[in-house]
Amino acid sequence: MSELQHATRTGQIDDCWNRIGVRGDGSCTRLAGYIHCRNCPVHDAAAARVLDREQAVDIDREREPLHSLPGHVVREADTTSWLVFRIGEEWLGLPTAIFQQVAQMRPIHSLPHRRHRAVLGVVNIRGALLVCASLARLFGIASEFAQDGRRDAAQQVVDARDLARLLVVEPAADGAPRGDFANPIVFPVDAVDGVHRFARADFQEVPATIASMSASHAIAVTAWKGVTVGLLDAAKLFETLNRSLT
Repeated sequence: MSELQHATRTGQIDDCWNRIGVRGDGSCTRLAGYIHCRNCPVHDAAAARVLDREQAVDIDREREPLHSLPGHVVREADTTSWLVFRIGEEWLGLPTAIFQQVAQMRPIHSLPHRRHRAVLGVVNIRGALLVCASLARLFGIASEFAQDGRRDAAQQVVDARDLARLLVVEPAADGAPRGDFANPIVFPVDAVDGVHRFARADFQEVPATIASMSASHAIAVTAWKGVTVGLLDAAKLFETLNRSLT
């Protein structure tokens, strides 16, 4: 269960999409304009609240030594929070603490004379022009959308669960280096599943058989919903992005 699902089930967030949205009776007046609840800013705001809450929970847990906790809650406490997303066929995760926003797709404006093919251009996020990079190109992952922020006309009809998103990450968060760039960095992904907590005891070494460049940036893999998620090292990723953007 994702953290957003858990929060709505415990009553901490008004899950209007389950009552009057696409999973409810469809009576929401916003549906005429947004087509699906995942396109609505109300849903995005709920997701942002979950991100903020998870970051606060992680800070509190880091302050509490594990040896001071009762034995039966040590495993639960020894978990870390990750935002899980998909690029092509690969499921990846990055620490929740580095994320500023999960945004709807919007136009990406190309830059003339860009030096690295991973740099897609700039994108307007809340009035600020931020550099947009492609992890699909950086890692050499075949992707129907995240390569360049566009989808082929023949693939315009997609499952609502696989709506692409822009992820806004803060290089200075979680100890990751800023490099020469003071602003957040944006990258498109093919799908976002949500925030999940993974126990460190379940982390496994990255198999040597994984050919994607993402394996070189992963600190571990973990089983999740019948697939394997590569958990990326945020600091190493930002170092690679900084080299690409200079």
